[in-house]
Amino acid sequence: QVQLVESGGGLVQPGGSLRLSCAASGSIFSINAMGWYRQAPGKQRELVATITSGGKTKYVDSVKGRFTISRDNAKNTVYLQMNSLKPEDTAVYYCNVLVVLTTGRYLEVWGQGTLVTVSS
Repeated sequence: QVQLVESGGGLVQPGGSLRLSCAASGSIFSINAMGWYRQAPGKQRELVATITSGGKTKYVDSVKGRFTISRDNAKNTVYLQMNSLKPEDTAVYYCNVLVVLTTGRYLEVWGQGTLVTVSS
């Protein structure tokens, strides 16, 4: 019913930048909250950032001032601009959206994940 396609991951040196994108498509009436999570090797998945339909944002303390989440409602897309990357940011990043379907039903959808590796 709804598909998420992530892009933008890769290998970057410490201090570098990457921009992740996640585009939603399918039987979408509207999208409520959108967010990014990450899971490092051997660790639990953690919330990185969220953005509401009204544009209110929230970040985990470890990325505040370095990461920026944004969304383009016309494109059903959420972005994560990551600056001043550190080795500890290395993880698989997953987007997560709460969709209102054309049927009126709510559906939480996860992206397939994109690997971000920060290393020299």
